[in-house]
Amino acid sequence: MLNFEHSWLFVFLPLPLFLRYITPAFEDSRPAIRIPLFDVVVKTIGGTPSSGAVVRTRSVAQAVLFILCWTCIVSALAKPQWLAPPITKELPTRDLLLSVDLSGSMETEDFINASGKKVDRLTATKEVLDSFLQNRKGDRVAMIVFGTGAFVQIPFTQDLEVCRELLDETRVRMAGPKTALGDSIGLGINLFERSEFDEKTMIVMTDGNDTGSKVPPAQAARIAADNDVTIHTIGVGDPTAAGEELLDEVALKAVAEETGGQYFRATDRAGLEKVYAEIDALDSRPVEVISHRPRHDLFHWPLAATLFLSMLYFVAVGLGNYFKKKSLKPAVETSSEVMT
Repeated sequence: MLNFEHSWLFVFLPLPLFLRYITPAFEDSRPAIRIPLFDVVVKTIGGTPSSGAVVRTRSVAQAVLFILCWTCIVSALAKPQWLAPPITKELPTRDLLLSVDLSGSMETEDFINASGKKVDRLTATKEVLDSFLQNRKGDRVAMIVFGTGAFVQIPFTQDLEVCRELLDETRVRMAGPKTALGDSIGLGINLFERSEFDEKTMIVMTDGNDTGSKVPPAQAARIAADNDVTIHTIGVGDPTAAGEELLDEVALKAVAEETGGQYFRATDRAGLEKVYAEIDALDSRPVEVISHRPRHDLFHWPLAATLFLSMLYFVAVGLGNYFKKKSLKPAVETSSEVMT
C-alpha cells in the first residue's frame, strides 16, 4: 500500500499559482537593435526612438511540464513509502518442558498409529507430540529424556522445527533401560531456574514406575511446587503389570496434585491425543503479538521523473531550434521583453 509519511506537504501544491499573482513579472530590458551613429540615423529618417515591451507567455507544453515537475518534487518531499504486508510474531509468554520416558518398556507394541499399524509406545508418543509441538507458537519449549538417567535433549527454544527433529531422533533405551522419574523432575526444576516467565509448565510422560532416581518423585514434586512449577503427568503403561513395567499411578497422581497439575491415563493413541488437547485447554495463556510493516522508500522515483521530464523538454527545445534555424531566416526583434 502506498503511503506518504509527510502528506501535509501537499498543501504547497498551489504555491506557484499564489506566487504568480502576488509577485511582479520578471522584466528583462535590452536594446532592440545596436547600430553605430544611432542618433544620426534617427535624425536622418525623422524618427523618434521609444521603449516597448513584449510579454511572452508559456506554451501549453511548458505549463504542463512545470505542473508535472512541481507535483513530483512535492511528492518526493512528502516521502512516499510502500507499506508491505504486516509481519506478526508471537512473543513467548510461557516455558513448557516435556519429559519423555525412554526406558525399555516403551518398546512394548500395544498402540495403533494414525495409519492403523501396530507400533510401540514411543512411536505413538512421538506422533502425538509432533502434532502437539506444531501448535506451541508463543511458547518456549524444552525436552528432557529419561531412562536410567535424565538428560536434556532440547534446551528452551522457540525453534519448534528443531524440537520436532530432535524428538524424532529419540530411541528406546537411549538414556538407559530403567526409569529415573524423580531425577527427570529435578533436572526440569534446574532448567526452570533460568526462566524469565511466571508460567512454568512441565508434562511428564511415563509407562512405568521410578526404579533408579536419586531424588524420589514425591520429594522432587515438593521442590517443584516451591518453585511455582506445574506438573501434569501422563501414564501410558499397564497398572496391572509386575516389576519395572508396573505403571505407578499413585506416584504420578501425587506428583500432579502436589504441584497443582493433573494426572491423565492414555491407553491408546487416541487417548494420548485427547490428553494433550485437555492439557492445552487447561494451560491457556495470554498471547502477546508484535506486528511490523516493512517500509520501502520511493522518493527517488518522483525525483527521477522530474529529471527525465526536464531533460526530455530541453532536448525537444534544442531539436526544435535547430530545425527552425535550418528553415527560417533570423528575425530582428525591436523591443524589450518581459517574461512572466
